[in-house]
Amino acid sequence: MRYAPVALALSLIVGVTGSMGSAKNAAPLEPRVEALIKDGRAALSRGDSGAATDSFEAALAINPASPAPLIALADAARHEGLQGKAIHYYREALERDPNNVVAISGEGGAMVEKGALEKARRNLARLEGLCGKGCAETTDLAAAIARGPAPRVVSAEAVKPEPKVESN
Repeated sequence: MRYAPVALALSLIVGVTGSMGSAKNAAPLEPRVEALIKDGRAALSRGDSGAATDSFEAALAINPASPAPLIALADAARHEGLQGKAIHYYREALERDPNNVVAISGEGGAMVEKGALEKARRNLARLEGLCGKGCAETTDLAAAIARGPAPRVVSAEAVKPEPKVESN
């Protein structure tokens, strides 16, 4: 019983020190990764999503722990119309950095494009809690939700007319 207060104090010190050591700080990107992401963004703005994806994947190979290449890959997937793949990349980025407002907003935008408005609204509420209603990511996602999903294009093969028989 004499050692209980000492043991409690030591365990508190070890617990606090251990939790402080495991806290993550956003480390700056290394120059090669930053250059590859910049090149990929330039290729994406030109409409060359294949070259952009190659640059983003190279950046991810150099620094697999960074969420920035994953967010860039998600943006490229959205540009190609692959919202499901984009959501996957955004979620991987959120596993690395759970409070990344760019990833939360991007995932919500991809969900709107896919038609999952309720899930996008959850992302909007999370964004409002993290950075408020005035930050750019929150206003972008709110505007995307207000616009709603884009109308889907139906192919000619999907719509088959019913034959009409007319008498002469």
